[in-house]
Amino acid sequence: MAVLREIRKARPESEIRFWCDRKFAIQARDIMGNFDKKIPVDTILAGKLRRYHHLTLLRQLTWPSLVFSNIKDGFLVIAGFFQSFAKLIVWRPDVVFTKGGYVCLPVGIAARILRIPLVVHDSDAHPGLTNLILSKWATAIATGAPLEYYPYPVAKSHYVGIPIAPEFHQFTDEEKTKAREKWGISADYPLIVVTGGGLGASRINDAVALKLDDLLAKYSIVLISGMGQYDELRSITPPNNDRFQLHSFVSNDMALLLGAADVVVTRAGATTILELAALAKPTILIPNGKLSGGHQLKNAAVYLKSSAVKVIEEDPMVSDPQVLVTAIDDVLSHPEDSQKMAQVFNSFARPNAANDVANMVISSVK
Repeated sequence: MAVLREIRKARPESEIRFWCDRKFAIQARDIMGNFDKKIPVDTILAGKLRRYHHLTLLRQLTWPSLVFSNIKDGFLVIAGFFQSFAKLIVWRPDVVFTKGGYVCLPVGIAARILRIPLVVHDSDAHPGLTNLILSKWATAIATGAPLEYYPYPVAKSHYVGIPIAPEFHQFTDEEKTKAREKWGISADYPLIVVTGGGLGASRINDAVALKLDDLLAKYSIVLISGMGQYDELRSITPPNNDRFQLHSFVSNDMALLLGAADVVVTRAGATTILELAALAKPTILIPNGKLSGGHQLKNAAVYLKSSAVKVIEEDPMVSDPQVLVTAIDDVLSHPEDSQKMAQVFNSFARPNAANDVANMVISSVK
């Protein structure tokens, strides 16, 4: 959305369409609706190659349900390609911009065959399979981390950072107070915001739920659970009030919520990381080590190396949720260290990234 804003500034007449997989369609329509309700949001059939970082190759090849899922999703990719091909013929856009999710693969391949310019942005410090494939045909490639982390052709690759909206910036004390008022959150306790990304993170949710009484004894908590576990958590947590709030998804005013926080607990998705860096927010990352290629582990390692974030491993937290409470306590009990960490984190922010990517998209038009 940050890139679309910049494209609209430069080319107000631009016709934009947003395509995503079915799983994220509801959230995508909320997000796009906040930007421009006239932008059509369409879904594309797509599948992913499941490659779990914590399993050996032999184990993955001999796991029947995993093999079946990969075969099934292979057919979905083929179906998604024909679907994308037909849509692109009918619409015939001047350029396709992809962000690397598995839904981008059939769209990118169709764009290549139709000779439509393709611009790729790779947020993660470790390239995913989709971007590795599409990079061969891309007109231009933008990266979220320095080029040394990627095997892409240098001639068409540019380190721009990760595009984020301008409302993600360091908050003054006054802005922080107003943000809490907007969200109806008490100013008398430190605020912990916990988010597992657009689809949620059940293991983090469970840890918070198990230790919620301990956390609420000292802090205010906002938990963004994802839609899949929301009903379950709603049944076992207090009603929303000024000390605790549970939300399935936040499509509007997320910058205000994160800006109001004293500590943010989150996965290690690349875009979320850079939004928090721009906010200069003390951050605890809990990377999902089971994702293909271990990309969240590698994302977290980049920032941990510079002491810009605190990282806790997921498995110890699952075994003992007190690990999460201890990490939060540690950040808040050492405010000088936490602020130093936050300022180092802020040094990774690249505020012109959205404009740079928008210019790459526009200049790729034939």
